[in-house]
Amino acid sequence: MPRSPASYRAEFPIFERCIYLNSCSLGALSRRSRARVNEYLDLWEARGASAWYDVWWAALEELRTRYGHLIGAAPSSIALHPSISSALGVAASALDYRTRPRVVVTSLDFPTIAYQWLARRREGVEVVVVESPDGTRVPLEAIERAVDGRTALVATSHVFFTSGAAQDVRALAEIAHRQGALLLVDGYQAAGQIPVDVRTLDADFYCGGGLKWLLGGSGVAFLYARPDLLPRLEPSVTGWFAHRDQFRFDARALELHDDARRLETGTPPMMPVYAQLGGLELLEEIGVPAIRAATQALTEDLIDTARAAGFHPRVAPDAPERSAIVMLPFDDPPAAVRRLAQAGFIADARPGHVRVSPYFYNVPDDHRALLECLTHGR
Repeated sequence: MPRSPASYRAEFPIFERCIYLNSCSLGALSRRSRARVNEYLDLWEARGASAWYDVWWAALEELRTRYGHLIGAAPSSIALHPSISSALGVAASALDYRTRPRVVVTSLDFPTIAYQWLARRREGVEVVVVESPDGTRVPLEAIERAVDGRTALVATSHVFFTSGAAQDVRALAEIAHRQGALLLVDGYQAAGQIPVDVRTLDADFYCGGGLKWLLGGSGVAFLYARPDLLPRLEPSVTGWFAHRDQFRFDARALELHDDARRLETGTPPMMPVYAQLGGLELLEEIGVPAIRAATQALTEDLIDTARAAGFHPRVAPDAPERSAIVMLPFDDPPAAVRRLAQAGFIADARPGHVRVSPYFYNVPDDHRALLECLTHGR
């Protein structure tokens, strides 16, 4: 019989010291990721740069393959990056804004998305921010009104970091494509906790990374680009890993890879690559559908228990639209989070809210005890 997701709790030593409910900020460190990092350090110590020739080069290809498997994409459509900002910067530099200067974002997206195109206003790029009427979701019809024949790109989140609400990415793709625009999806708060298939979603770009639900820590991320789109992409932000013959060391000609590696930049940080491989090993073993089912049950119990305790969680109204991010309104969130930490709970503060995010390694008693601590502190 397959193991239940909660049975993997012992893989995460942090629970020996506290109750961890902040995976939407940083996934807990697993024993497997630590073991893979130690493997990298042993290779570095024993072989030095010679490890690049076979083992580390193979690890990069393994990571592209496993990221691709995670989101239903071929490894050749995956570019590796040290952060989402890096991935977005390359994607933004690869588009032509001369006849389509408009980029549509939303007010609930993590600001890194908007920053990439706000920084290009001197190039004539026009950033349109679609507002949320309730601070939780952005109506599809509002986004559709903002997209026209001058729109190059709709860039938005799969799951909003501000509310945990999941967007209908397929519908967003239809809105963008009807006007000849592209769709870029920031999946940082989605990939790992909910199933993703970029082919079904029809996204042109999709990015994510190890920091949160993929259990890889900081320093590793990915950018998917639709295969038939790749020949059109000529990034001006680039590096030697994008060159199809990088060890020729030719400073006179930039010849890009035919596949998604044309969207890479410099030497990847190998320690985070190894940490991410350990995290993905766990996710593949459990299965994202099983993770989604377990985490969704925890989230609904958290919401119901919070409401029974007198809280008014700010979440999407319908359960299928919710992810494992629950916003609890609070007068002084930083003080509440400090008080929780003193009591052995790790949560997060965002403007006006305490943010709680259970994952498959949590159990209902975790968030119930946290809510009791919060209730006594009100």
